[in-house]
Amino acid sequence: MRRLLVIAAVWICASCSPAQTQVADFAAQRERMVKEQIVMRGLVTERVLSALRKVPREEFVPAEYRAESYTDKALPIGYDQTISQPFIVAFMTEELQPQPTDRVLEVGTGSGYQAAILAELVAKVYTIEIIEPLAKNAEATLQRLGYKNVHVKFGDGYKGWPENAPFDSIIVTCAPERVPQPLLDQLKEGGRMIIPVGIKFAQELYLFEKKNGRLQQSAVLPVRFVPMIRSEKEDAN
Repeated sequence: MRRLLVIAAVWICASCSPAQTQVADFAAQRERMVKEQIVMRGLVTERVLSALRKVPREEFVPAEYRAESYTDKALPIGYDQTISQPFIVAFMTEELQPQPTDRVLEVGTGSGYQAAILAELVAKVYTIEIIEPLAKNAEATLQRLGYKNVHVKFGDGYKGWPENAPFDSIIVTCAPERVPQPLLDQLKEGGRMIIPVGIKFAQELYLFEKKNGRLQQSAVLPVRFVPMIRSEKEDAN
């Protein structure tokens, strides 16, 4: 009986193409990532966990790092930028408390992975990237994967996207030295913004909530993000 089981297992493996085997392996890694890197650290919002289980992170990682797609770390995506650690993506997403009807602004598209996670949770995602090749690559990947509710813009995220404001929530995935006023202005009443702030290697993740026209601020987590890049030297206050 044992010999028959071994033969059956060999036959099943032989009937699968390398691509099918790799897809199945990534799916298993994705499930393990959610359990070990996310849930075990206390994040439990089911809609966010479902999005993390669904979105193929390997599609947003350069080929040379594809095998590391579900490791517990940030990975290079070129141009001195990174795709964030899965836990940080999950944490920031959960802090926004995304709702199905929300319109969300993301500053720092990068690979497009965070935008894809948000696209599973909200009505529309507006995402801005200042490095043009990254913006184009992310847009192509998102379109290939069928994310029609994500709008990608090449430009200076410090200024936000005023023509589509106000936003129910804003997520910033690069660190300015101080909070951009244009982003605060574009946050809807009752909205939430999550943003890393500070100099390199000394940053704090802040949550802003706009209530009765006033902003409430709280520091939620020490982090390390790439610095925010500007298209001009002077700040646009």
